[in-house]
Amino acid sequence: MGTIKTTNIEPIADNGTVTLGSSGDQFTLATGAKSSFLYPAFEAYGAEQTGISSSTWTKISFGTEVFDTNSMYDTSAYRFTPTVAGKYNVYGGLSMYSDTAYQAYVFNTAIYKNGSIYKFTPNNANPSYDESERFCSTNATVVMNGSSDYVEIYGRCVAGSGTVVFDSRITQGVFGAYRIGS
Repeated sequence: MGTIKTTNIEPIADNGTVTLGSSGDQFTLATGAKSSFLYPAFEAYGAEQTGISSSTWTKISFGTEVFDTNSMYDTSAYRFTPTVAGKYNVYGGLSMYSDTAYQAYVFNTAIYKNGSIYKFTPNNANPSYDESERFCSTNATVVMNGSSDYVEIYGRCVAGSGTVVFDSRITQGVFGAYRIGS
């Protein structure tokens, strides 16, 4: 087979379709060629974290990957450090509650970028109507430099008494991100 060199491929009709290959064919892309948008991407979940002090920002331990397209999520530091610069949709959420029933009344999740709050979502209940448990989530578009920038998810819950529990198990929590453009 030979090599075809061109700068532009267009369909014959203005709104036509260009088909490369047949069903089952495989194509190899050159180094640096983009095979997909929305990469790198990952999603993870964690476990229950118990004995958390009320009103304390705490990093959530999302230690189990659902997927990680480019091995850029650290399951021991619970952080995503993409090596491709761009804008990323970052999202996270978990359930929070006091270990003393109906004592929780402030629920916050935050995206931390490089160790500081980037965006947090206030999710407060009326203190006179204390709750047992609430799912709290946040998301943001975060610009990442592709070398040293990283993101993490933190939680904070205020309880009238007792300590706080953060639940990020697969049915209760999620942390993920994917690249949406440059």
